[in-house]
Amino acid sequence: MANLLNLERVSKSYGVRPLLTEVSLGIAVGERIGIVGRNGDGKTTLLEIMTGLEEPDTGRVSRTRGLLVGYLHQGDELVDTHSVREAVLGGMSDHEWAADPRSREIVEVLLAGVSLDRAVLGLSGGERRRCSLAALLLGDHDLIVLDEPTNHLDVEAVAWLAAHMAQRTSAMVVVTHDRWFLDEVCQSTWEVHDGVVDAYEGGYAAYVLAKAERQRQASASETRRQNLARKELAWLRRGAPARTSKPKFRIDAANALIEDVPPPRDRLELQKFATQRLGKDVIDVEDVDLARGEKKLLSHATWRLGPGDRVGIVGVNGAGKTSVLSLISGELAPSAGRVKQGRTVAMQHLTQALDDLDPEGRVLPTVESIRRVTKTLDGSELTATSMLERFGFTGDRLTARIGDLSGGERRRFQLLRLLLTEPNVLLLDEPTNDLDIDTLNVLEDFLDGWPGTLVVVSHDRYFLERVTDSIWALLGDGQISMLPRGVDEYLERRAEGALGGTPSTPSGQLGALPEDRAGTSGQSQPAAPGVKAGSAEERAARKNLARLDKMMEKLSARETELNAQIAEHAQDYEKLAALSAELNEVTAEREELELEWLEAAEALE
Repeated sequence: MANLLNLERVSKSYGVRPLLTEVSLGIAVGERIGIVGRNGDGKTTLLEIMTGLEEPDTGRVSRTRGLLVGYLHQGDELVDTHSVREAVLGGMSDHEWAADPRSREIVEVLLAGVSLDRAVLGLSGGERRRCSLAALLLGDHDLIVLDEPTNHLDVEAVAWLAAHMAQRTSAMVVVTHDRWFLDEVCQSTWEVHDGVVDAYEGGYAAYVLAKAERQRQASASETRRQNLARKELAWLRRGAPARTSKPKFRIDAANALIEDVPPPRDRLELQKFATQRLGKDVIDVEDVDLARGEKKLLSHATWRLGPGDRVGIVGVNGAGKTSVLSLISGELAPSAGRVKQGRTVAMQHLTQALDDLDPEGRVLPTVESIRRVTKTLDGSELTATSMLERFGFTGDRLTARIGDLSGGERRRFQLLRLLLTEPNVLLLDEPTNDLDIDTLNVLEDFLDGWPGTLVVVSHDRYFLERVTDSIWALLGDGQISMLPRGVDEYLERRAEGALGGTPSTPSGQLGALPEDRAGTSGQSQPAAPGVKAGSAEERAARKNLARLDKMMEKLSARETELNAQIAEHAQDYEKLAALSAELNEVTAEREELELEWLEAAEALE
């Protein structure tokens, strides 16, 4: 079957910088593709060329006749004078949109708490984003293109969107830093970097594994190339008379090897800062009441944070997550009760705002005004310039005006400035906003070795589960509740609350019948009936699972051995070919067993 859309040798530059260089790609019917890459590497440009908003400098974009494309921009095209009903539903009355289960579900989830007769002009940025997404999903498109669709969505809405997109028959291309969403929805992943687009099968996890394998193979090739280069250089350096007597093609070959050495990769790297010592007491929230306007967020709530605690906070938009961080930091006083900070606490609070930066300031002088030299945990010293380079500020970006930085650069600069003060308690409010996946990986790596107390509010489920040890929730009962099973338990409890008759529906709108809400808001469908508990059939199935486990364990061990042998015999091409062939067979056998294991496990559910 022909592709819906094809890019043929497409190139695009801005100024002297090439973003795409002779890129050829295709999108098939029903295919779901995730696009990843660093900020500024051309992800949004690729989407705009696909949708026809930008023309390529060279190359060709072809689309099937009558192709219907829906595009969610990072901005929005809502008309301020329209009502939400006009902007999202084309003016449909309640009985019209509520009669269709799909449109009812989209409106109830994405426009919860937003009156349909409210003017677009007064909506917040998050509400406008939800309106734009709802309007797009209500249409029928052959291809849906989404640029950061999870921005301004809470964990529950992101889970719902993933389930919704997986059920649609439309093809989808999505740019997002939400790695959980990529894994849940996408069948393949495109990485945009250095003007090219590399394609990988599977979602984010499969992409990471495949990329690591490609890098391992490239590393083996690079080792061989460097060994050859060293031999050739040693040969060339035997003195001028010896060189002139050698064949010219040998000299040319050696020079080619030297010229082919690539520059060091310009990758972001966060340095582990020395942290101040924390005592036994960090933060005690004691019998606290907290209100915002007439809405009570906390009622007689007690919560204690100890040294080294790593906590994530979840809740629907408006539940009070940001207010709780402000309460902990001392920026917001409780209505009743008290918040006690330990004497050794050195706290920093990363807010969602970017307006705390002086737009007229310059990057390097601003950092030097905080600290010129930073000591790392291993005792070495880094200058402000070195520190900025590790955060991705190189060349002219070192002296750039802060007001000229992109949103992602300003977010990185905020983090750097905050970490330079060497805090031992970090409060992070939506830290993943505007950060690309490379930066998130480096931030996570930094937090892995950071020994202080961490409190994170984020809609990025992958980030939350990656950097925290426990998840707490604001469930609307005035308490901060610990969830032993994390985000999964939060989604289940939210779904149970909705099915129990308290769904959160748009103001003045029709509510859904309980059976119509089944499966929405991240709730999973009932599992297929399995074998009877305690039966001989169940015992046989469990025995089979144990057998498959052992076989997969042996094959995984053999894979590890073969990879080690491949690295060891990188220069023995015959041996390498035999080992690679065996590795492919072992991997294929293990994948077959995994499928068999999954089928057997499902039968026991």
